[in-house]
Amino acid sequence: MKMNITRTMLVLLPLLATPLVSTAWERGKVETFATLPAGEAHPEGITVDREGNVYVTTVALHKPESSEGTLVVFDRKGRHLRTVGVKGSGRSLLDTHFHPRTGKLLVADYIAGKVLSVDTKTGDSSVFMTVTGVNPGLNSITFDAADNAYVTDSHQGIIWKVGPDGGEGAAWVTSPLLKPRAGAIGANGLVFNNKKTALFVANTANDTIVKIPLTGPTLEPGTPEVFVNRVGAGPDGLHIDERDNLWVACNQSNEIVVLEPTKGRVIAKLGDFAGIDRKGAPKGLLWPNTFALHGDDILVTNLSMDLGTVARELADEFGMPHLKTMNLGTIDGPWAQQVKVHTVSKIKKRIPEGPDLLWKTK
Repeated sequence: MKMNITRTMLVLLPLLATPLVSTAWERGKVETFATLPAGEAHPEGITVDREGNVYVTTVALHKPESSEGTLVVFDRKGRHLRTVGVKGSGRSLLDTHFHPRTGKLLVADYIAGKVLSVDTKTGDSSVFMTVTGVNPGLNSITFDAADNAYVTDSHQGIIWKVGPDGGEGAAWVTSPLLKPRAGAIGANGLVFNNKKTALFVANTANDTIVKIPLTGPTLEPGTPEVFVNRVGAGPDGLHIDERDNLWVACNQSNEIVVLEPTKGRVIAKLGDFAGIDRKGAPKGLLWPNTFALHGDDILVTNLSMDLGTVARELADEFGMPHLKTMNLGTIDGPWAQQVKVHTVSKIKKRIPEGPDLLWKTK
């Protein structure tokens, strides 16, 4: 018996002396690309022009309700170039993209329920698209190959479509899957896959990605279905890479989740929140929401907002008085209240080596 114990110990001792190696997600390195100038806060929409200049819209809820919206412009290195007031807009400006045909900057005016065409130098604007209904909440914009624009309506559960010249939007897809079960934001980021056989839409309140199948050259929509549930926490902006992997900015879990396109399995988790620095800026990601490609990097806006407080204060402006009685506070709300300097982050556009996942061997 003593001999067996001795032999067992001789086998175990080298193993005990060997460091255990644990695998986890390699989350990459989040860096600050740009800092908003003093007085500006809550960056939301982001896009890049051909020269690499970066255009950021803000949800300026710290300003009076009558304030116009704000567009902040940075050069390709993240240096502040100018701040532009968007004339004729509300203070809550969300997604922004350059029109692929006209080159004009389009901006979703969230509460006003319209999309504006904006002069990036003067801030002069004209209405590009209008919609109908009760309390629309226009959020994210994308385009098809024919330059038609598609815009999510976070309140009414609608995707609006309008032709290249703009005008009154038509309800292209309406579905309960695009409405929020609780809170204010349902349908949010949207993106086509590369072959235009499907459109993916993030439902922020429901933590789902909705897939809309498409057929034919005119992209006739089929019946929406839930592609995947429990996507991080608060799926927001979306991006499709060259392999049809779906990149999701998860605003309440402060990370970017990458899903493969067949079953929606997670293959990468990028970024994290690491507190507030001495200047009052978030370290890492704090309510990341919208993507833009910038060379080898992906830029991400950090909204850094206390959802619970905002929902209660703006319930009437949203046309959703029930929000006053709902507790929508999140674990990041107290951190967001400490933010004094608002930022845009960047992270390398690559999928790092992750844990030894089963999908790699199947």
